Amino acid sequence: MTTLQIDILNPKATRLLKDLAALDLIAIRQAGSDNFQQIINKLRAHSDEVPSLEEITAEVESVRVERHAGK
Repeated sequence: MTTLQIDILNPKATRLLKDLAALDLIAIRQAGSDNFQQIINKLRAHSDEVPSLEEITAEVESVRVERHAGK
């Protein structure tokens, strides 16, 4: 299953999406109130310092190395 976020620019597209949902080709659900940026902001509010880009990159790389070592 692939999940996409779509911005509807024309109301006719809503009708088309509802028709696809009626055919059980797609499922429509409302976006949650906590999006990614809100979660990040909440985590940062409780932190004394924000990690630098280098620190984030180093952490991501270490997780990738760990993940690929197990395969």
